[in-house]
Amino acid sequence: MYGLLDKVNSPEDIKGFSMEELKELCAEIRSYMIECCAKNPGHLGSSLGAVELIVGLHYVYDTPKDKLVFDVGHQAYAHKILTGRRDIFRKNRKKGGISGFTKRSESKYDAFGAGHSSTSISSALGLAEAAKMMGTDEKIVAIIGDGALSGGLAFEGLNNAGISKTDLLVIINDNNISIDKNIGAIHEHLLRLTTDPTYNKIKKHVWDRIGEGNFRKMLQKFIVSTKSSIVSASGGALFEALGFRYFGPIDGNDIAQVTETLARLKDIKGPRILHTITTKGKGFAPAEEEQTIWHSPGMFDPQTGKRIKPAGHNESRYQDVFGEVLLELARKDSRIVGITPAMATGCGMDLLAREIPERFFDVGIAEEHAVTFSAGLAAGGMKPFCNIYSSFSQRAYDQIIHDVALQKLGVVLCFDRSGLVGEDGATHQGVFDIAAYRNIPDTVIAAPRNEIELKQMMYTASLQKEGPFIIRYPRGYGEGVDWRSCEFSVLPIGKAEKLSDGTDVIIIAAGPLACRAVEASDRYRALTGTSPAIYNIRYIKPIDTCLLETAGKEFSTVITIEDGVTAGGLYGEVCEFYSDKRDRPSIIGMGIPDRFIEQGTQDEERQECGIDTDSIFSMIKKEMEKSRKKD
Repeated sequence: MYGLLDKVNSPEDIKGFSMEELKELCAEIRSYMIECCAKNPGHLGSSLGAVELIVGLHYVYDTPKDKLVFDVGHQAYAHKILTGRRDIFRKNRKKGGISGFTKRSESKYDAFGAGHSSTSISSALGLAEAAKMMGTDEKIVAIIGDGALSGGLAFEGLNNAGISKTDLLVIINDNNISIDKNIGAIHEHLLRLTTDPTYNKIKKHVWDRIGEGNFRKMLQKFIVSTKSSIVSASGGALFEALGFRYFGPIDGNDIAQVTETLARLKDIKGPRILHTITTKGKGFAPAEEEQTIWHSPGMFDPQTGKRIKPAGHNESRYQDVFGEVLLELARKDSRIVGITPAMATGCGMDLLAREIPERFFDVGIAEEHAVTFSAGLAAGGMKPFCNIYSSFSQRAYDQIIHDVALQKLGVVLCFDRSGLVGEDGATHQGVFDIAAYRNIPDTVIAAPRNEIELKQMMYTASLQKEGPFIIRYPRGYGEGVDWRSCEFSVLPIGKAEKLSDGTDVIIIAAGPLACRAVEASDRYRALTGTSPAIYNIRYIKPIDTCLLETAGKEFSTVITIEDGVTAGGLYGEVCEFYSDKRDRPSIIGMGIPDRFIEQGTQDEERQECGIDTDSIFSMIKKEMEKSRKKD
């Protein structure tokens, strides 16, 4: 089925391919990706668009000696397939399989790990400087998408690399526009001229003869302004100003043009930018037509492109609840605005964007800016709801402290994808937020156990005037409760909810794990007629100290359950509370252990961490039986 691809076990195997064979290889890689991702979902659209670019890089460069640094890793599927991971790619993002992102421990061809955006330029610059200091002649290439280029870290890297004069090629994989056909021939002509080895030798000779001085500066200024106005109307002047030589744009889906251009640029020294234009979803019509959906489409029919909905889910997703409730709140209060760092559809804020666009702000992949921008909105009298995926919020830690909490500004921070996220794996696990933000003064941290509580917590947050109000909720589907018909009501801050009475053992659980605790307790009660007491903590900060005081007096054992790290999380908080108490209960923490959790389904990950219903049942059985023996 794959006449060429089946013979490729490393990039060395494609070095002798003809141009026609390279074209056929690209087509086979696309077909293979579509076949695999149809059954085993992943980030398809970006990778389909970057096939020729990646094939060209491995064809021209001597990898792994020469190093390719991918930004995020969404577009790196062809890279994985070419570098000895073709067969195991069928287990991409699966437990025991390979990561969906680049990972140094996975392959010698993955020069730098990535899962979050905008890191490629800084890390590639570090690799290039290291190569220079180590005296090696390896080449370093950073591949960054136009979306990731909006991140502040990318510009910090560009700013540093431009003045360093380090031998570094940065490829901008721009899949947001197409090449203008009317000026394609001019672009190609000037591209061939500016990458020509003879031209560059002459240019260097002329610069050396002119030497430093005002005349050289004047001449440079003239050349840059002239070239920028003709060659780089799409933004080259900015890169030239930062100290880069700018080339392009080229058609990144034309393997002949890609390989020819890379070969010409390979031996040019100093910091260079190559601007490539690619089509997201290239080669698969549905993915080209609906690029947002097909970024990560889930399962689908590879022949028709029809997407297959997961069976057995009639519940709302938490992101759907957030999106609808935010819109409903915004209709009631003209001061409510929504802010997202490029995750409008993923978090559900696209509903607000469509109905009240003037109160919706997509700031690009810029979490730090999103938080400080929200702080400015709050300082100006608005009520901002800033939605950031939990793992991405780590990038805005300073802004949450310095710009929001310290100034007591009322910003609602909604952390989508909190807890274990499934197939995205270690880079995206939202398990650090409780421990990270619990120590910030004047901060509220709320964890809804179902869709209704998310709705009520958003309403409660909209009424607060001071300090950050964090609402953390998981990826995926809720509990199936009727949240749309319930009226808004305030959930008193710092007050837990009793879910069931019990003896000897008390369970204090955060978020939907409170529902799993009830399931486990019901199972144990059906067997023994007894059960532990169960409380839904609701607010991790401020915590319900009255509950903890009572628990310490009436129960011999306290079990905390959370979908975050126990070190410094809810378990850490409860331990701190009882640390100076004379009579304190035995405290057991169930949560994420002190290690990174790799990819798998959410259910597999919860089982691995011991926070699924079966594991909670086993803990209840163990501790209840232990308490009976003491009696």
